[in-house]
Amino acid sequence: MTSLPARAGRRCHNVVNPLHSAVYFTPDLARELAPYGIEDPSAVYFAGRAASLGRVGPGVVTATFHNFHPDLVARHLPGVWDSASPETVLEARLRAADSMLRRLLGEEAVDSKEMAEAAGLALRATEACSRPGRPLYASLADLPVPQAPHLALWHAASLLREHRGDAHVAVLLHAGLDPLEALVSHTAGGRGMSPAWVLATRGWSRRDWEATQERLRGRGLLAGAPSGAELTEAGVALRKELEEETDRLDSAPYEHLGAAGTERLTELCGAFTGALLSAGAFPADAFGRG
Repeated sequence: MTSLPARAGRRCHNVVNPLHSAVYFTPDLARELAPYGIEDPSAVYFAGRAASLGRVGPGVVTATFHNFHPDLVARHLPGVWDSASPETVLEARLRAADSMLRRLLGEEAVDSKEMAEAAGLALRATEACSRPGRPLYASLADLPVPQAPHLALWHAASLLREHRGDAHVAVLLHAGLDPLEALVSHTAGGRGMSPAWVLATRGWSRRDWEATQERLRGRGLLAGAPSGAELTEAGVALRKELEEETDRLDSAPYEHLGAAGTERLTELCGAFTGALLSAGAFPADAFGRG
């Protein structure tokens, strides 16, 4: 096993993940699913992200996605599969990834040797991913790898994202943080989605949010008024511990890739992700404390 520099895997994840997750923020997936009558933004997201799991109901998605209100999930599942089968949605999602990357990165980048190199490195990293206890990752690992390099990279980014995400859910559960406590504490640390975006997309109410803040204050993890709550020293320490434990559980792909390969993948995907951000792949108000 190769020893990596501290947080090398996390740094790589941070630039690989947007290549996958951008498809849920750009209009491409919604446009692909609209002909099937799937137009509500939450329905588009749940269908697109859950399709690899098969024709699942709200219980499975609530459990695996972790931070959505169960009522919001139940509003769309399993009914969305009556509009389009999971297989149909998977095909639509791949078309959306193709159009998104071509539109935001440009044909030159899509066809570049750097794209092919990044795809090869990312796929090599996924060779060390593990399925046990990782349902979202495992469902994606059953899918074929696309032939086109930019789609192979998107697929590998999806695998790496959900491999870490599944591990992070386990870490949150071990820490005793429920879904909204995880979101509130993440946002209070200046990271993650903004409270307004969480409330608009995750199904929680302002009352839910403020009650969660109060619970975290009672645990000594949060301080300050609801509109400007911040993590206490203990809260900062907990969030640091959560990320470090997630790093540990997600280290295998990057250890397998090695220090030089991880650094190169970080460099390549950093450039691609920077281009996505510059092209407006994510809404400006989606992240931060605003």
